[in-house]
Amino acid sequence: MPERVKMPKLSLEERRTTFSEVALGLDASMAQAEAERCLQCKHRPCVKGCPVGVPIPEFIARVKAGNFAEAADLVLSVNALPAVCGRVCPQETQCEGACVRGIKGEPVAIGALERFVADYRRKETSGPTPVPGLAGVKVAVIGSGPAGLTAAADLAKAGLKVTVFETLHAAGGVLRYGIPEFRLPKRVLEGEIQAIQELGVEIQLDTLVGKTVDLTDLRREGYRAFFIATGAGLPRFLDIPGENLNGVYSANEFLTRVNLMGAYRFPETDTPVRAGNKVAVLGAGNVAMDAARTALRLGAKSVQIIYRRGREEMPARLEEIENAEEEGVRFELLASPVEILGDERGWVRGLVVQEMTLGEPGPDGRRKPVPVEGSQKTLEVDTVIVAIGQSPNPILVQSIPGLELGARGTVKVDENGRTGLADVWAGGDAATGAATVIEAMGAGRRAAADIIKTLAEEVK
Repeated sequence: MPERVKMPKLSLEERRTTFSEVALGLDASMAQAEAERCLQCKHRPCVKGCPVGVPIPEFIARVKAGNFAEAADLVLSVNALPAVCGRVCPQETQCEGACVRGIKGEPVAIGALERFVADYRRKETSGPTPVPGLAGVKVAVIGSGPAGLTAAADLAKAGLKVTVFETLHAAGGVLRYGIPEFRLPKRVLEGEIQAIQELGVEIQLDTLVGKTVDLTDLRREGYRAFFIATGAGLPRFLDIPGENLNGVYSANEFLTRVNLMGAYRFPETDTPVRAGNKVAVLGAGNVAMDAARTALRLGAKSVQIIYRRGREEMPARLEEIENAEEEGVRFELLASPVEILGDERGWVRGLVVQEMTLGEPGPDGRRKPVPVEGSQKTLEVDTVIVAIGQSPNPILVQSIPGLELGARGTVKVDENGRTGLADVWAGGDAATGAATVIEAMGAGRRAAADIIKTLAEEVK
């Protein structure tokens, strides 16, 4: 069995001091060699593992033959953000996790191949034929993250007049403010957004729906359907003493400041982001790894991940854990934060952690951390970044009378993204809580299809 082609990376020496992209991508010969490994399975399990249904064997066959433009067209026909997905999706638990090659060896590098064809030709295909009667019908998409952009692209292809409303001064949502430059360069995101705008999608920035305008105003302006895709931008905290000290960030705030205030471009200058010298990141998901690796690049002398379970239970992608370790991030495992200590000026000076052991599995199947008595210790840190998850921002949903909410403020929807209101759909993190980019895109596609079907029936 031929070995998987390894994607080249930026040198370790450069990675700690620059925000340049770490994974450098495959060249044409490497992509074709990797495509040779695909077995072209008739039952196509990889497609079933993809939330947006990319025709994986078909596009890989074209890569193998050297027809890179055709391969890109196939991917783009169902995925509006392939260059993004190829970089940040957890392929190992989705398409690659279902690859037959992975049974006795390494799966085909589907994500790397998707990235290759997307970078080869960043151009949106014409897609489906516009639906009769829908030309010019106005639809509002609220939020320009992966769910919103995906839905907007599919709606525009059907002939609808789509406006995306974005609170911030630049589009992209979590793709822009939540993922570091070294994982997803802004130039790549800009190319994907431009392709969607070329479909006729209008993006209206600096507009907080629920405050600047509300759904009643937009209905008066003729909007017939609304898709809520506002993501999960409300950070969670641990509710331990000391979380209000100077030098404590939520990972959401930390990464947003770095991305939107340009610290990734000018790490040597004085920006509103203070990384400190000794940083503790609480949590072990992808966001925690992003925050830890970002702190290193901003000049932190030491960065450690604090996690109350063991290495096997860490929810981050293995690739991101390995990258963090290579770059010098240390892991304090089976340790739970109990208090953040401050100095006389109100700044962080230490973190008290409790040693844990893993007990019996809980309802979710994960072994529950249990404190070890008499095992507290104090770590010397001057910055703490809390990366334990986010919830949906309540501003918009609280402004919509009759909108039913679920646990942690998520919007209640059915399998197609429908809410209890006839003209309102929702998807992505706003409906599920924090999840993956590709899962949000899948929700955007399902909701767009249902909006198109509903509006088409109304105009008959």
